[in-house]
Amino acid sequence: MRLLLTEDDAELAKSLIERFREQGYEVVHVGDGIAGLREATCHDFDAIIVDRMLPGMDGLELVKAVRLRKATPIIYLTTMSGIDDRVRGLEAGGDDYLIKPFAFEELLARIRVMTRRQAPGAARLFAGSIEMDLVLRTVTRRGQPVELLPQEFRLLEYLVRNVDRAVTRKMLLENVWDIHFDPHTSVVESHISRLRARLNANGGSDAIQTVRGTGYRLLAAN
Repeated sequence: MRLLLTEDDAELAKSLIERFREQGYEVVHVGDGIAGLREATCHDFDAIIVDRMLPGMDGLELVKAVRLRKATPIIYLTTMSGIDDRVRGLEAGGDDYLIKPFAFEELLARIRVMTRRQAPGAARLFAGSIEMDLVLRTVTRRGQPVELLPQEFRLLEYLVRNVDRAVTRKMLLENVWDIHFDPHTSVVESHISRLRARLNANGGSDAIQTVRGTGYRLLAAN
């Protein structure tokens, strides 16, 4: 597995590179946001680790720029522990958020979760015209490919697993974003809107129904 580490703390970066290599990972390290963006967009990685506070281009802007081009899983490393900081990071396109100081074992576990592949026995999910391949991380609707970012993929997976059931905003925050509080953000609504647009890009009925006063429902007949 190949990782991109964008971290300007040389001592921390050296320690992480050594620990990851002990686990069999290949690590490319850069120390500023501009170099991080160049590496992330010009080369393929299984996951990207981004410090929130970087010279040249801060982590938030780096993630936004990467998300315009790539769907690679991204985790932030940061001392910015406020709820608003975490929400902004997720809304910018990050997949996870780890506060410094942290245990390497937790970082490793989070990367494994972000990049894990499901067992072949549970490799595909179906809901009407939607098919999800959990191994290849691909989605089709009526046989046409649907390109999704990692967080959009997880959102759709949760909806598919609860097809024809109304799921609340709280359920989505807890199960898709692992946020167990109400951050008063539009992260759910904005992701639902983008997911709808991607699923409906080739025409047809709207697969996601807004349930007034409750949340959303993925329709089996779509």
